[in-house]
Amino acid sequence: MERSRREKENLPRTSCIVVASSLAPFLGSSGKERKTQLAMEAPKTESKFIDLRSDTVTWPTEEMRAAMAAAEVGDDVYGEDPTINKLEEEAARVFGKEAGLFLSSGTQGNLIALLVHCERGQEAIFGDICHCIYYEAGGVAAVGGIMPRTVPVQKDGTLLLEDIENTIRPLSDDHTPKTALICLENTQNKAGGVSLSAEYIDKVGELAKKHNLKLHIDGARIFNAAADQKTSVKELTKSADSVTFCLSKGLCAPVGSVLVGTREFIREARRKRKMLGGGMRQAGVLAAAGLIALEKMAQRLEEDHQHAKLLGDELQKLSSISRVSQATNMVYFDLSPDAKIPHAELPQKLREKGVLIGGIRKNTFRMVLHYWISEEHVHKTIAAFKEVLGN
Repeated sequence: MERSRREKENLPRTSCIVVASSLAPFLGSSGKERKTQLAMEAPKTESKFIDLRSDTVTWPTEEMRAAMAAAEVGDDVYGEDPTINKLEEEAARVFGKEAGLFLSSGTQGNLIALLVHCERGQEAIFGDICHCIYYEAGGVAAVGGIMPRTVPVQKDGTLLLEDIENTIRPLSDDHTPKTALICLENTQNKAGGVSLSAEYIDKVGELAKKHNLKLHIDGARIFNAAADQKTSVKELTKSADSVTFCLSKGLCAPVGSVLVGTREFIREARRKRKMLGGGMRQAGVLAAAGLIALEKMAQRLEEDHQHAKLLGDELQKLSSISRVSQATNMVYFDLSPDAKIPHAELPQKLREKGVLIGGIRKNTFRMVLHYWISEEHVHKTIAAFKEVLGN
């Protein structure tokens, strides 16, 4: 069943590595021959690990590799790369926005959005465990001169509306910075991968408009959120002024994110991208994979969610696991104090069994399901846990 599904969707479960020696037979070929040979004859290999550390570890599919090899390119800084232009237009269409901008990463996308929306010395409101605060090297302050102000993220990933409103600075007080922006993350990684509903985001959007603020969504995994909420990304983000989403996580592209918003916003975002050294010239070779990610990979994420649920359900049966939470494509768990092995040894012991997991806190671990993890891999992972923990 697994094989037939992937053949039907033309999404083979393979990866390839091209080394110098494998290029030798192609050096004397014409450009067209080289593209065909590199795309169709590159050696294939499977990872020796079941890699659950993150969905950032995904390899591009063979279809992506072939598209990259054959991509039509131009100078994107001049706006002349047709593949990038197509990706940006398609992203804007899918999200119901006016324009898009191809970027090297989600971190760059979030920073650019903040630079456009906020002046130096202004304040932006974030959830206290969001990616912008935890994992983006303080760029909002160091580069943007923007003051971050946080409110608690609830277990369901939301920020309480009253918390947001109480955090907005009064314009009448000259002692305080001006609040300019509210930033939401969807899905909410450190809250366990939970998704935010369109209804909730609309309420935050109404609050933002009431106070003349902008709303930005860090939608690194927004397509996972849409799959979980059984809606479209357009519906989820209709109240947002800007959205960043990643192509290189669960969507399997090797590199890249896209920022979407109004034409005026994207025009200024392009200038900020240049300021940050983000002009990538003939990057259509990357955008070609992004188009496949957007058109095909975004449609299959429910499978990853089902695999995550299976993994979470099976982990809950192990006596050495004290807490399990599962949402979208993520599984978080705690090791029991009376487990057979110390928590610090668990990642290495599982690695020896061919399974890679991520550590979040002292006793909390994370596993992220993605395209390259099949149901068979999930069962092998559970077997590895049982062997290591003695359950």
